[in-house]
Amino acid sequence: MQSALDPAGEEAAQVAILFWVMVAGGLTVWAFVVAISLYAARWKRNTISEQAAGRFILWGGAIFPAGVLIALLAYALWLMPSLRPFNRQENPDLRIEVLGHQFWWHVVYHRADGTRVISANEVRLPVGKRVEFALASADMIHSFWIPALGGKMDLVPGRLNRLSLLAKRPGLYRGQCAEFCGTSHALMAFPAFVMEAAEFEAWLDQRIMVSAGVSSAETGRKAFLREGCGDCHRVAGTEAHGTSGPDLSHVGSRLTISAGQLKNEGGNLVRFIAYSSSVKPGSHMPAYPKLSKDDLSSIAAWLGGLK
Repeated sequence: MQSALDPAGEEAAQVAILFWVMVAGGLTVWAFVVAISLYAARWKRNTISEQAAGRFILWGGAIFPAGVLIALLAYALWLMPSLRPFNRQENPDLRIEVLGHQFWWHVVYHRADGTRVISANEVRLPVGKRVEFALASADMIHSFWIPALGGKMDLVPGRLNRLSLLAKRPGLYRGQCAEFCGTSHALMAFPAFVMEAAEFEAWLDQRIMVSAGVSSAETGRKAFLREGCGDCHRVAGTEAHGTSGPDLSHVGSRLTISAGQLKNEGGNLVRFIAYSSSVKPGSHMPAYPKLSKDDLSSIAAWLGGLK
């Protein structure tokens, strides 16, 4: 779900309220202008003095619309602190680091005990807990946006921006890069899962305790390492320690691959590995069309088993 008008978070609810207030203010000005236009064109047949016309224009064409706009601006400024409620002196319940790349997301969960969970191209949040996102970019300006949970925030190279979100309703929501960043900008999305707090903690514990490199498809692991995939991708528990591509430690448990573009299924994994430049134009991942069908299938099976 991707709608700023069906809020599932505290900040998104404020954005939706602001939108409807702005709509009401705009309709008020529009209705007033239409009313006086009809009055002048249809109902007022007698001429009025130049002085009366000047007062009419002043109050109806300047003071009233300006008053409505000033009231809307004042309301927006009053609402702004609740849209950016994070105070750096307060400790959020969870900190999530997000680094934007062309065209994927590096995600790191920082727990209060100092442990970290590394993921990519999806975000999970506990319901009812305030989460601080630390946002940065590795190449150019991106924009992090989960419409159902809150407003957008840019990721700027060389700068760390912060975004605070409080999810109020469990569910699966869609996030998106909201700043044009290249050929596959529209394909730089991610699913955002809002989970019950206990379920979320169990999910983090599982990612820490399970050795991500364990999978029954040993042939696929060997092919993955032999082809140099580990130079760009990290898989915990293996010799793959690359950082220039998405972390694949638990890729089998993710809903999508290629940053929200394809369902995480074996056939789609094979397709992306073999023809990445066609599936996602402008991506930095090299294509492997010359790999045999057996190698492609075994690598996809091994990756799919990394839960």
